[in-house]
Amino acid sequence: MRSAPRRKLAAPRWLELSLVCHRPEFAEELLFAHGAAAVTFVDAADDPVLEPRPGETPLWPRTRVRGLFCAAADLAAVRAALRAQLPDEPHLEFAEREVQDADWLEAWRQHAQPLRFGTRLWVVPGGHRVAQNDAVVVQLDPGLAFGTGAHPSTALCLEWLAGQKLAGRRVLDYGCGSGILAIAALKLGAAHALAVDLDPQALLAARENARRNAVSARLSCATPEQCMEEAVDIVLANILARPLIELAPRLARATRAGGRIALSGLLLHQADEVRAAYAPWFDCAPGATREEWVRIEGVRNSASTM
Repeated sequence: MRSAPRRKLAAPRWLELSLVCHRPEFAEELLFAHGAAAVTFVDAADDPVLEPRPGETPLWPRTRVRGLFCAAADLAAVRAALRAQLPDEPHLEFAEREVQDADWLEAWRQHAQPLRFGTRLWVVPGGHRVAQNDAVVVQLDPGLAFGTGAHPSTALCLEWLAGQKLAGRRVLDYGCGSGILAIAALKLGAAHALAVDLDPQALLAARENARRNAVSARLSCATPEQCMEEAVDIVLANILARPLIELAPRLARATRAGGRIALSGLLLHQADEVRAAYAPWFDCAPGATREEWVRIEGVRNSASTM
């Protein structure tokens, strides 16, 4: 079983929406985007996963995805969104049930382990320590917003950040969730980071995580409406493909000439369309993939204008 809690649960009763699909991690992303508090993967057909290679987290051929929602959630709207947005899933079958409260944060901590990205960047849950002398450590538990480093799209961004020269740079984390990317950039030496998200709970989580990691003085938080149009050196956007396409002009304005951008949260078959949306402003590199998820990276060219 894999579990990725998004926020600590306190209500006495919850609704579970489950489905079996071919792209469970994309379903996970959509469930979180539509308000899921936690998402769990379980085997749907008793197919064991035997001896994965180091660093792999393979899923089953048929995976049941369970999304946990507050009792007041409109699951009909969630079902409609999943049918409309899940690729190659025209005949989804859903199941719903009520579930009792549980301490999901503590359950997650019992199974979570420190994760390393690059040679020295670590994301470490509470109760764990890293022995590496030169480690750059981000302390993070799941709280009010999604983003712990375990998801492939987040891991792709953290690996990219770990290889950048960030000393003195200004960073924009657009769609910040827990603030993990902005905080990692600051721990790696960035001078300032701006965390932007539509969800006020995400901004609250980002501020709390920044305080926990002693980088609050160098982090600003804002909604998209509050975000200042001042160009920065590094732009990160770990969101879904369609918002990435729609945001291309705005994120181009936010990146100085010669600045770098990293985009994630999209699948392999969506990469060409996203890359084309950014081509007028960025010279894009091939990027990287993990478990069908893609990272696109590019450098802002100086010839293009808005």
